[in-house]
Amino acid sequence: MPDLLYRSLVWLDVRLGLLFAVALPLVLLLWAAWRRETALLRLLGLYWKTSSLMLVALLLLVDGRSIGYPLLVIAPLLSLAALWFWVDLNEELADMPPWRPLPLTVRIWRWSLTLVALLSSGLALTSLPCLQAVSAGFCRAWLEAPQGLNSSGDPIFDFIFGANWTPTAAAFLGYLGLVAYVVGLLQWLLVRLPRQGRVAGGF
Repeated sequence: MPDLLYRSLVWLDVRLGLLFAVALPLVLLLWAAWRRETALLRLLGLYWKTSSLMLVALLLLVDGRSIGYPLLVIAPLLSLAALWFWVDLNEELADMPPWRPLPLTVRIWRWSLTLVALLSSGLALTSLPCLQAVSAGFCRAWLEAPQGLNSSGDPIFDFIFGANWTPTAAAFLGYLGLVAYVVGLLQWLLVRLPRQGRVAGGF
């Protein structure tokens, strides 16, 4: 595939991700909080907890850490699991009147994000050779967005904290986030899942 076309696909993936994985769920979270829809708030809260792995991947890729590439494949799939896994939340959403704007929008968003996340994970699979050949030309396409966001956030960080936000600092924070994420995931898999099953409850 030509480098220009591949880079365009990666940037399309980034833009779709910002729209469906960040902007829309944030609007839905605020909307659900305003309408006091507890089931939707729990669903979106679980989504945000799970999708934080994407932020971890981006922080690691800012400094070109190769572990970020497999995380780009895994993170969208875990986000989908957070949206569809819970029996009680699925039942509560199904019981809501389908013509109400908020539940209808959440349903449309879940199916749209499912498609976008599957395509995103599929495209991210093509980045896995970068684990061995970080300097390959197509690998740079995956680093452009994280490094661009990092350079945009550096002046804000400098203004608030009076210190430079370096790629090394981003990678360090990414590793800390990854450790916390893995610990939380293992705790859920080994303790909460056997006890509660597919019931979100107060999680």
